Amino acid sequence: MTTITISPKFQIVIPKSIRDLLGLRPGQKVQAIVFEGRIELIPIRRMKEMRGYLRGIDTSVEREADRL
Repeated sequence: MTTITISPKFQIVIPKSIRDLLGLRPGQKVQAIVFEGRIELIPIRRMKEMRGYLRGIDTSVEREADRL
């Protein structure tokens, strides 16, 4: 776990190890969400980057008899 300090201007620096792990780039946008008392930062990815993201996902769904 990494501790981050909030500056007097309420700014933070994302540690290099986390930036590298998530592949964050300067100028990239992230979405900030408050969830269960915490802040989650979600990188916004371009659609081109998302191509093949769900490759290999199991698409089989059990259906009820009246839905066949």
